Amino acid sequence: MKIQTLQALRARVADKIPCAMVTALDGTAQTLVDGAGVSGDLTLTADELAEVRRRIALDRSGVLENTQLFARVYGPAPRMVIVGAVHIAQVLAPMARLAGFEVTVIDPRESFVRSGQLADISAIVAWPDEAMRQVAPDARTAVVTLTHDPKLDDPALATALRSPAFYIGALGSKKTHAKRLERLAGEGFGPEALSRIHGPVGLDINAVTPAEIAVSILAQVIAILRVEGRRQ
Repeated sequence: MKIQTLQALRARVADKIPCAMVTALDGTAQTLVDGAGVSGDLTLTADELAEVRRRIALDRSGVLENTQLFARVYGPAPRMVIVGAVHIAQVLAPMARLAGFEVTVIDPRESFVRSGQLADISAIVAWPDEAMRQVAPDARTAVVTLTHDPKLDDPALATALRSPAFYIGALGSKKTHAKRLERLAGEGFGPEALSRIHGPVGLDINAVTPAEIAVSILAQVIAILRVEGRRQ
């Protein structure tokens, strides 16, 4: 690998920019692909470049179809931002971390985020409107609100809706969710934007306990992450 290519790769990995190093299997040439473009001494066809970008979206390395080219994907871990250090969060946060997510819990109540299973989870002790600005959700971020409290959930949801977050979910019954949508509509969000919110949050698996609800949420987040990647 040429030093310039290696330096470019290291810079993108350090900045958590999804990219792929495409290498000819005979070792003769390489090129680096990211969202901004292509750089290197290996020329890719339009179809090859499209497949590389799909692989980046899916975070999946492998040999390109019908070629002698291998794409090694370097993708930052997906993030999960959980608003509300409640019982479900106590299970969901460590579970999501085991699944490979970088997890951040947001709650202004320090005693909640420093206790139990959340003690070693990254946390921001602040009101969600301030904390979400620090988080800055991107296309690899899932936002899950769990408090049932509009003062905490609504600001986080509003920030998420203004971001490219790939998943937005909110705990609550259908009645609670309908009222939530009314409030957010009053803030100027239209039907298309509001349809991004998964509410009630999680897959419908008849979950009852906090652990079961956490499983349903994580499963839905993973499903959306992989489906969205395939659409790109």
